[in-house]
Amino acid sequence: MRFRALLATGLVLALGSTCLLADSPDTRTMFDHELRRLHSDESVNLQDTLAGNPLLLVNTASRCGFTGQFEGLEALHQEFAGSGLKVAGFPSNDFQQELEDEAEVAEVCRINFGVTFDMFAPIQVRGEDAHPLFRELAVQSEEPGWNFHKYVVDRDGKVVAAFPSRVRPDDPELREAIESVL
Repeated sequence: MRFRALLATGLVLALGSTCLLADSPDTRTMFDHELRRLHSDESVNLQDTLAGNPLLLVNTASRCGFTGQFEGLEALHQEFAGSGLKVAGFPSNDFQQELEDEAEVAEVCRINFGVTFDMFAPIQVRGEDAHPLFRELAVQSEEPGWNFHKYVVDRDGKVVAAFPSRVRPDDPELREAIESVL
């Protein structure tokens, strides 16, 4: 996992500049999409909301064994928001563990776990029908293997590290990756 994080940050320079240029994200393509906030009529442009900030992007689900990670994600949001970190959750039913009713999804996030970070309406995060943001995350890193896959993204829109579901929000490597982009 540490090698993947080093590769993503460009510290493994032996691959050459051509490879690194191929990995350079086009943040206009990556973030220039309207998304509706979870259980809301309000739509926001991700370019205006997320681009240019250090990010922790997570695909979520309300009926997953990892749903308790919302609490740790909120703790990261509270701890690092003052340093510019934006945490954003993207509910998805790609793994058949998301509730059908957005009001119930919002209740799980906000009432059960006290989530105050940005949560968006459900989207697809895998395959050909994945939302363009998650297609770009997959190009730069990997597709989510399950719910609560975490991507640490720098201010330029480059994925510097990706962590699978089993890596908890308080994991030292995740925290180190977040601190590296602040």
